Amino acid sequence: MWIKNFVKKILFRRNKKDEVELARSIGVKVGKNCNIYDDAKVVFHTEPYLVRLGNNVTIAPEVRFLTHEGSIGVLRVLEEYKTADCFAPIIVGDNVFIGLRSIIMPGVHIGNNVVVGAQSIVTKNIPDNTVVVGAPARVLCSIEDFKNKIIQSDKYIVPTKGMTPEQKKRYLSDHFPEWFS
Repeated sequence: MWIKNFVKKILFRRNKKDEVELARSIGVKVGKNCNIYDDAKVVFHTEPYLVRLGNNVTIAPEVRFLTHEGSIGVLRVLEEYKTADCFAPIIVGDNVFIGLRSIIMPGVHIGNNVVVGAQSIVTKNIPDNTVVVGAPARVLCSIEDFKNKIIQSDKYIVPTKGMTPEQKKRYLSDHFPEWFS
C-alpha cells in the first residue's frame, strides 16, 4: 500500500502554483500571491465559485470550504421547504493564513491580516487583524500580540524562506544541533 501511495505522490505531485490553478479552474476566485500547500486535499465542495480568496492567502492541508448548508434536507419533509437549498459565499480577505484541517462554514467573511489556527471551525465573520482558534473559532489575540509573541521567542525564527529542502536541512542542523544528534 505504501508503495502505491509513494508512486502516486511521485507521478502526480503538484506544487502550490498547481493547486492555485486547480482552484481557479473549478471557479474559485483567487487573488495574487496565494499558496495552497502541495497535496493539500483542500476541498471547495460543490459550489467552488462561491469562494473568493484575497491576495497573499495561504491555505494549509485539508482545509474545507463549505458553501452550502446540507442539513436543510431535514426540512424538506415540510411542504414550504420541499425544494429548499441553502447557500452562502465565503470571502477571505488579504494576508490570511488558514491552518491545517480548518473548516470554513457558509456565509463567513474572514477579514484582512488574520491567522486561523489549525483545526478551527469558523462559523462567524472574523474581524481584521486577529488570530482565531477553536471549535467554534474565537478570537485569541490581535495580530500585534501574535507578532510580539513570535518576536519574544525569536530563538525559533530562522531565515530559511526560499531555501531548497537540502539547504534548509543543512541550516537547521547547524542552528539546532541538539535536534540532529
